Amino acid sequence: MSPKAVRRRTTEHAWLITAPLAGIALVGSLVLALTVPIRFEDWPTAVALLVVMAAAGIPTLSFVVRRQAVVVTLLEIPLVLALFWLSPLLMVVVATAAELFTQIHRGYAPPKFWFNVARAAAGFSVAGLVLAAMPPHEGVGPATWGAVFAAVAANALISLVAVVGVITLLQGWQGTRETTSTAIQVLLTTALNVAVGMIILIALATTLWSILLLLALAVAGVLLYRSYSQFIRQHRTLGDMYELTRAMSEAGQDGNLTDALLGRLRSLMQAEYATLWLPAQGRHPEVLLTARLDDRGLLDVAPTPAVIREKTRASGRTVALGRAFGGDPTLRSALADSKVKDVIAVPLRSGQAVIGTLEVANRLSDVGHFAPADLPIFETVAAHAAVALENSRLVDRLRHDAYHDALTRLPNRRRITGALAESFTIAAPGEVVALLLFDVDGLRQVNESLGHAAGDKVLAEVASRLRASAPSSALVGRAGGDEFLVTLRLESAEAALELAAQLRDQIRDEMVFDALTLDVNTAVGVAVHPDHGSDAATLLLRVDLAATAAKSVPGSVQLFNPALESRSLRRLGLAGDLRHALDQGELEVYFQPKVTLRDRRLVGVECLARWEDPTHGTVAPEDFVAVAEHTGQLSRLTEVVLREGLRRSRDWALADQPLPIAVNISARTLTDQHFPDRVQELLTEYGVPAQRLTLEITEAGVLDGTDRPIPTLRRLRDLGVRLSVDDFGTGDSSLAHLRRLPVHEVKVDRSFVQGMATDPGDLAIVNAVVTLSQQFGLAVVAEGVESELTLELLQDIGCEIGQGFLFSRPLPYERLAAWFGAQVEPESISNGELPRLRVVP
Repeated sequence: MSPKAVRRRTTEHAWLITAPLAGIALVGSLVLALTVPIRFEDWPTAVALLVVMAAAGIPTLSFVVRRQAVVVTLLEIPLVLALFWLSPLLMVVVATAAELFTQIHRGYAPPKFWFNVARAAAGFSVAGLVLAAMPPHEGVGPATWGAVFAAVAANALISLVAVVGVITLLQGWQGTRETTSTAIQVLLTTALNVAVGMIILIALATTLWSILLLLALAVAGVLLYRSYSQFIRQHRTLGDMYELTRAMSEAGQDGNLTDALLGRLRSLMQAEYATLWLPAQGRHPEVLLTARLDDRGLLDVAPTPAVIREKTRASGRTVALGRAFGGDPTLRSALADSKVKDVIAVPLRSGQAVIGTLEVANRLSDVGHFAPADLPIFETVAAHAAVALENSRLVDRLRHDAYHDALTRLPNRRRITGALAESFTIAAPGEVVALLLFDVDGLRQVNESLGHAAGDKVLAEVASRLRASAPSSALVGRAGGDEFLVTLRLESAEAALELAAQLRDQIRDEMVFDALTLDVNTAVGVAVHPDHGSDAATLLLRVDLAATAAKSVPGSVQLFNPALESRSLRRLGLAGDLRHALDQGELEVYFQPKVTLRDRRLVGVECLARWEDPTHGTVAPEDFVAVAEHTGQLSRLTEVVLREGLRRSRDWALADQPLPIAVNISARTLTDQHFPDRVQELLTEYGVPAQRLTLEITEAGVLDGTDRPIPTLRRLRDLGVRLSVDDFGTGDSSLAHLRRLPVHEVKVDRSFVQGMATDPGDLAIVNAVVTLSQQFGLAVVAEGVESELTLELLQDIGCEIGQGFLFSRPLPYERLAAWFGAQVEPESISNGELPRLRVVP
């Protein structure tokens, strides 16, 4: 049976279950009529029990299962009395008549009405057969208890099987699972009712005066029953609201806020539909999404007329229409035309402005309707949803600003880098990922002669022409300054060169600004993956080399070739010298202080390797680290830095100045399963507590899209070593990914910190990283603090630790000791506090 077939079934198909139940009831009653005669002296008692059973069937406890409602009543209490005092057939007649009255009172539709009557009659007839099969009972002893309990249990089992069967027929196996989950509560309530009925039976059998006490207990029981029902509803509502708000909080970070909100809201309000409407605002298009029962995913339509949403938005007040509400006659007429029985629409507010509406329609079950008590619950959820949606839009806006150029609105270098990295993960045979870099010639002359406004117009026009001329599959971005990037998949490097030439010709057309006509030329560099690089950074570096080479021949298009990469050739020559330097101990470790930004207390140092080679001169760390990675010397290089850092940490501790150290490790080191053991051996050798060592891993290394680094990180954490994510923000990850990693610290990349004072986007990103990291319990270190203005901005947003040239450059050990003595206030050492630095003018 397909899911679609199940969804098309209506309550009319309930006859497939109702008919067999009616047959069971007729056969059971016929057997009882032939085997156990009716005692006519029982008729007065039967009439009294008929009234009691009809009254007991009115108070209900409902469990909504998808579109249906499972109803639990107090009927088992008088049923115990009927089983004891009436003949089985008369009990069936009385109980069925009482059920018929109860169903008429509830006003169900015919299919459900006859199903409930047939279900009750079948259950009562089977209960009568069970009782008739038992030995005759005398008195109200344990034998009678067992017989009556067996009969009631048979009735409850028939009812439960019938309900499960009809819901499975109409709603599919999902409905079966949900119904089964309520079975325990239904059966426990039935057992409780049977126990109460037994107690009443014993009391009445002892003395009829107990009727007075039982009436008082009945009134109290009804009140308690209603309180219990209300408590169950409130408990479920509170639990669902908690799950809803938690799901919205988690989904907001993953971009699935609308799915989590509408699905859980529909379940919380027991509605068939839940709809979110957000009118178009700025660059955000209109959003109209609906979650419907039985449908996976969201629909882009709503069952209710648009006039209800417009009225809610215009008035800024809740609009409720249905049997329990009044409302505007015009809206009620529109609702009737849409064949929706009831609806609640609530405005979503951002401050004083209404940003959209949230609505639920069609309360589940045949007789269910929204009530005034639902309004405060729904309005509370809507208030949380409005905040979550506005925060989601704010984060989206910040993310958009962080990844787009303010002038041209094109993706910036950061976004292009992320797109390249993503495109590399998909291998397409017979295709390459091409990267084209357009360098605008003469922009400096335009700025100097005509002003920067004219230069901005030139850049905007170049961006417009590239966007219009590039294939639809291409991503066009601005790398910064006068450089533009285009990336897409092509058949070959030759096709990339041909496209670059075509786009360059489009840009070369004359540009007219007011009375001024400009002729702008470009130099184009081309690089392709995988021929020219296996990662985004390498490809960007090499396409930049190609564009630089193209500048030497005005207006040319240059494909990258290895001869352009002189720096890589230099690195190749460093391999043997690096091995010799490691053997002879020629590498030196420098230390850069890490201080608290509020009061400038020294809280640790970062250990940095430096190499001064007699032949090559000062070798940049990125050069010899890259050589070490490619020549298998990385583990030796890491151990050299670790040993020197731990040795100095031990010396500082012996001088009563314990100072934590931080050491950078490569992503490749995390793949070495023996590395944690080596760290433990070095900590033991130098007698340094593990908590004084912090290992810093770049964002790309720790968040590489796989779980490979996690086992090593956990082993290091178990040693007590602190873990830090270095250069955070340069990759394409988010803080949400860090929650699954055992890290303690986040270091904001210097490119964001140094741009805080001039770039609002960088300031917003640093602010977001600091705020969210603190919420996740992570420490935040700002790299590249080089000015007092940057320091003040970091203090304002609550960043606690920083490092940079404002405090000190990386220093060798001897100079660090001298600097430390010159900068530290003596009193901060004598009283045992963390070393506090003097303010350096």
